[in-house]
Amino acid sequence: MTLNSLGLDEKKAKKLMEDLNNLLANFQTYYQNLRGIHWNIRGKRFFDLHVKFEELYNDSQIKIDLIAERILTLGGTPLHTFDDYIKASKVPVGKNVSVDEKAVKLVVDSLTELLKIEREILEDSDKADDEGTNAMMSDFIKEQEKTVWMMKAWLDESI
Repeated sequence: MTLNSLGLDEKKAKKLMEDLNNLLANFQTYYQNLRGIHWNIRGKRFFDLHVKFEELYNDSQIKIDLIAERILTLGGTPLHTFDDYIKASKVPVGKNVSVDEKAVKLVVDSLTELLKIEREILEDSDKADDEGTNAMMSDFIKEQEKTVWMMKAWLDESI
């Protein structure tokens, strides 16, 4: 086993870089979805949702930067083109979503996909003894689980 300068197995770190790039691509799609629903939301719940979606996209922008910086820390290069994001992303794309329930459902569906990816990374980062990635994934998961719960409560749906 060859260790990098962080003391991590190089092969495991390489896989984590690939997985984090996948997460980065999916987060970029989620971010664009949030921008779109922030701009296009209509109806009686406009004021509340417009502000909430802005809060979510600002948070996503911070997380995108954290993911890219973690990839760099591990020795990789973050994806940075829309072409790369489109090829790698599994988060559903929301186009022209302006109805409140459809917008909130898009957030839930997107976060559900992100949580799957993050749990896989969490498992792999634990096996690689990569506490930096592990802690980041734990923080993301905790916050996103709460957001899913709140959004599903808003939709009057159970978890």
